[in-house]
Amino acid sequence: MRKTILAAAAAVLLLTSGCGGADDSAGAAGEKTTVRLGFSAWPGWFPWQVAQEKGLFAKNGVTVDLKYFESYTDSLTALSTGNLDANSQTLNDTLSSVSGGAEQTVVLTNDNSTGNDQIIARPGINSVADLRGRKVAAEQGTVDHYLLLLALRKAGLTEKDVEFTPLLTDAAAAAFVAGKVDAVGVFAPFTTTALGLKGSKAIATSADFPGAIPDHLVFGADFVKDHPTEVQAMVQTWFDTTAWIKANPAAAIDIMAKRGGVSAADYKSYDAGTTIFSRQQNLDAFAPGSTPANLEYQAQQIGDFLVATGLADAKPPLDGLLEPKFVRAVKE
Repeated sequence: MRKTILAAAAAVLLLTSGCGGADDSAGAAGEKTTVRLGFSAWPGWFPWQVAQEKGLFAKNGVTVDLKYFESYTDSLTALSTGNLDANSQTLNDTLSSVSGGAEQTVVLTNDNSTGNDQIIARPGINSVADLRGRKVAAEQGTVDHYLLLLALRKAGLTEKDVEFTPLLTDAAAAAFVAGKVDAVGVFAPFTTTALGLKGSKAIATSADFPGAIPDHLVFGADFVKDHPTEVQAMVQTWFDTTAWIKANPAAAIDIMAKRGGVSAADYKSYDAGTTIFSRQQNLDAFAPGSTPANLEYQAQQIGDFLVATGLADAKPPLDGLLEPKFVRAVKE
């Protein structure tokens, strides 16, 4: 069975990186250290840019080397191989990394995608069922590939029923606009690019699959064990940042839109499609349960799906994956 490109690369690099990576930069256990945090183009992660520009990391006593990745996949690989201490990524992609041998811990739910991940089709294609025999692009092994597979399954199809074209998300959006593919799976702000094709429209979105695409702050598991003070400061900073954004919406939107390379008006249009989680929503998500609102349930569903679709050879282990203690300790 095939693995995702990411999982395979992560497994190889983990084996070849030896004792290097996160532990070398972190210093001895218990010592203060700079946190190398990655994020990429997603509305639920742009608040990190606000935290940096408004000094909210420093306010909480943590030094952060904030790294922006043009390629989301590169950020996933950087965390898996120890070149980041923490990254902003989906549960789906975290489990893909874990299936490739990475040890990672989810400490915060930033948001749920509630419409900002989309399958967008050219004029004349009006439903997912209409994709049969069509050329469809998405980034291999990432969350919009997952969304495509979910949408196909709901329509009674599989990936074999379409001509799947793996492309990086920005390249996929560009290929769609250029008429090289019939449909594309992308996330905001790349949805804006894809919808620039006259007459195009979303035929499936993450709103159709509630809870299926949660987004997180994910650390390497060893970093969480060795540097809980820094992890706590990062989680506290997140909630301080969302409070600042709520109190200063216009200024916050300007910062986030600039980072995303879109207009403030376009950025505002993403609001309904990304539901930023409160502390209580985090606590509810981390709680054990068997509904789509529970991360434990979603992790089981995603694990089963990765195996069933050949994106992983075996169901990824969940031990140590979800750690709610930092959210519980947040001061509001």
